[in-house]
Amino acid sequence: MGLDMTRDFVPVSIAVMTVSDSRTQDDDKSGDLLVRSLSEAGHKLAHRVIVKDEAQDIIAALQGFIADKTIDVVISTGGTGLTGRDVTPEAFREVFDKEIEGFGEMFRFLSFQKIGTSTLQSRALAGVAGGTYLFALPGSPSACRDAWDDLLSHQLDYRHRPCNFVEIMPRLTEQGIQARKPS
Repeated sequence: MGLDMTRDFVPVSIAVMTVSDSRTQDDDKSGDLLVRSLSEAGHKLAHRVIVKDEAQDIIAALQGFIADKTIDVVISTGGTGLTGRDVTPEAFREVFDKEIEGFGEMFRFLSFQKIGTSTLQSRALAGVAGGTYLFALPGSPSACRDAWDDLLSHQLDYRHRPCNFVEIMPRLTEQGIQARKPS
């Protein structure tokens, strides 16, 4: 396990979406952290946006990213908690073709080691829609750092063995799988 240095690094195109009613580009620490992390890793920032905590706004942004075939991955931060305004997981599930259950499970496992049972309040999740990977992370910079450092940096690196998300990207749309339209 680890990096296979006989393989070339393959940069992916990533959109960063902050879900918040109060954040701006000037104080979006989690978005800044994700942009810095993906750039330092050698990936390309495709787009960055702040979206209100409204399910229809989140869905519309996701559908736009999914339709843009130059975007491989969307990473969102915020709106994954338990309050009434936290609707990111519900919005993501509206567009998923397939959920990647292991992402949320692994995120909470790693988070438990740092914040204990408080991780029960996290509804971080991931999935695939229209050939695009979608990751919904909590809004705190520490949660975004943990998700990037411990999970995403590895799975979004083509050199990672024994397997990674990048190497299966060309096969995500096999058998005509298309993004569902919200009802």
